[in-house]
Amino acid sequence: MKVIAFARTALGTGASRRQRIAGQTPGIVYGGSGVPVNISLDHNALYHALKKETFHSSILDLEIDGKVEKVLLRDFQVHAYKQLVLHADFQRVDASQKIHVKVPLHFINADVSPAVKLSSGIISHVVSELEVTCLPADLPEFLTVDLGALEIGTSVHLADLQLPKGVTAVIHGGDDNPTIAAASIPAGKVEEAADAAASAAQAAANAPAEKK
Repeated sequence: MKVIAFARTALGTGASRRQRIAGQTPGIVYGGSGVPVNISLDHNALYHALKKETFHSSILDLEIDGKVEKVLLRDFQVHAYKQLVLHADFQRVDASQKIHVKVPLHFINADVSPAVKLSSGIISHVVSELEVTCLPADLPEFLTVDLGALEIGTSVHLADLQLPKGVTAVIHGGDDNPTIAAASIPAGKVEEAADAAASAAQAAANAPAEKK
C-alpha cells in the first residue's frame, strides 16, 4: 500500500492542533539509517486506511515529498470518542534486517469441522493475531488456520500451523506451544445434557422393581 505524506516543520501542541483542524494528522517516521522525520498525512485517507487489515501488517510505501521509503505502521492514537486520528508512528525497514510484526490470523473451515457439523459445538479463537519475525520480503499479509479437522474437546496449537518459509513465531511467556483455537460444547447444551441425565437417573430410581 502507498501512503502519501509531507514533511512538517511546525511542531508543538499548537501546531498539531492547527493541522488537525485543517484535516491533517501529524506523524513521525523513525528507525533505519535515517533521522526521525516529522510528517503530516491527510486525515481522511489515513482514517480509512486504518480500517484495512493489511495496513497494520504489511510493508507500506511511504512517500514523503516525492521520496518513497519502506515502512511499517508501529503505533497510532485516536480520540477517546471522536472519529479522529491524533497521531501515527511509522518505522523504516531495512530489506536485510529482520522485523517483528503481529500478523492477523484467518480461520477457515470451521463450519465443516466435526466439532460444529456433528456435535453442534462452538470454536473459540483464543488469539486473533500472531507475532512473527522475518525479513521484510517474507512478511505474510495473514496466516491461515484450518479448523476443518477440529473435534469437540480438541484444540489447534501453534505447532499445528504451517508458517511460510522464513517466518518464525515469537513466543512470549513460558508456553512454547500456545493454544490458537479450541472446540467445546456450549454451556447451555452441557447443562441440558446434565439435566437429561439426572432426570433419567431419577426416573430409573423411582421405577418399581421388576417382579421375579
